[in-house]
Amino acid sequence: MTAAASPPVTMGKPALVALSVLALATGALESVVTPTLPLLQRELGMSPAEGALLSIVLLITGALITPIAGKLGDRYGGKPVLIKLMSVVSVGGLVSALAPNLPVLLFGQVLQGAMVGALPLSFILVRKHLPVGGAKVAIGWVSGLFVGGGMVGTLTAGPVAEQLSRHWMFALPTIAVIASTMAMNRLMPHDSPGRSEGAGIDWPGFALLSATLVTLMGVLAVAPDIASKPLVLVGLVVLLAAFATGWVAVERRAAAPMVDLRMLAQPAVWKSCLLTFVICLGTAGAVYLVPQLFAVSGDGYGFGANATQIGFYLLPGAVAASLAGPLGGMGARRFGSRAVVTAGAVMMAVALLALAAVHTEVWHLVVAKALIALANGLCVTAMVTSTATSVDQGDTGIATGLVLVTRVLGFAVGVQVSGAVLTAGIPAGSEVPAESAFVIGLVIAGAVTALALLITRTMRKGVTQ
Repeated sequence: MTAAASPPVTMGKPALVALSVLALATGALESVVTPTLPLLQRELGMSPAEGALLSIVLLITGALITPIAGKLGDRYGGKPVLIKLMSVVSVGGLVSALAPNLPVLLFGQVLQGAMVGALPLSFILVRKHLPVGGAKVAIGWVSGLFVGGGMVGTLTAGPVAEQLSRHWMFALPTIAVIASTMAMNRLMPHDSPGRSEGAGIDWPGFALLSATLVTLMGVLAVAPDIASKPLVLVGLVVLLAAFATGWVAVERRAAAPMVDLRMLAQPAVWKSCLLTFVICLGTAGAVYLVPQLFAVSGDGYGFGANATQIGFYLLPGAVAASLAGPLGGMGARRFGSRAVVTAGAVMMAVALLALAAVHTEVWHLVVAKALIALANGLCVTAMVTSTATSVDQGDTGIATGLVLVTRVLGFAVGVQVSGAVLTAGIPAGSEVPAESAFVIGLVIAGAVTALALLITRTMRKGVTQ
């Protein structure tokens, strides 16, 4: 009997527990910045635009790493790639925990972003070492614990930062990541490498896309200071155009491109990507502005909430986001993706504009944030479902990957724009943005979201079933 015909080694319960704890710990580590961002801005002297950059670098790294991690896992085995990936995450968590200033903390967050690639690698291991029925249950369990870890991080980051220090809110989940990675390395069966035939990893495309996204974030961060730094902004815009042009040229010629731009020629794919970008652009306004509005104590507005209170206020939104996935999938199956996206876009636009008009009570922000999180989840799930069923089966991974990368890009741009609006809205001699800056940011987010309703009207094929 050949090695290829040998039955796979079954994953034991201890190995599955270790993998589950790892998912819980990485979810917690990923979420600690959001409720404590106002605290970090105060302690590190960050502007709102710099705070926005801090809140998105992890996601940008994740969007870049995830497709690479999946390919490496298929080629070399899920376990060795996951161990190496979590080693990078652990170093990033320790760097963030020890960071004395913003540049070092940004570097730590960049390294931590590798954790987003852990989920597809975990799925590779589960599928290799469990029967089909057990694999489905385990994938749902691991995914759910990652979301649950995010809720744990949202609730505990504030108390830890306030009672101990901001350093410990990174250190504690990092210690859990290190311990669970060591346990998984010991308990998880080895999985054999896959076939290595075919084109290699698109490293030039990876490098150019990374440079494009980093430069784009730099442009948005510097934009509020255009009066004092016009040459810097012009230089960044020129550099952005050069990187983007080079990336497109490389991807069009690559045998196995990181992002298959040819797939975007299909109406079902490019329309889904466009709609996802617009929806996430609007969502990002609430994700960034609501915690800032909780924390600020301005002239007749704001609530002066601490990090612990902000985490508690954001919890309903985290719960709503966790429910949105299954609800969006069921809704798309019963009513069609376009109906779900239309309902979600209406819900989100109304919530954003209502919040811009009325934000005098804590419950106004809590309810609006929960509705926006639910609406975003409904829309993105419907788009992924629609895209997956509108292309050839062999193209499912590429097409849905494009939608998910677009999701991160829309979110990143939206957060940076919101941070730039707040920075531009700080009156001379003050350190607190004017209330009008929050209103403008929320109105922009609501208006952008409303554009999704115009886009859905054109989606008669590929997104309506």
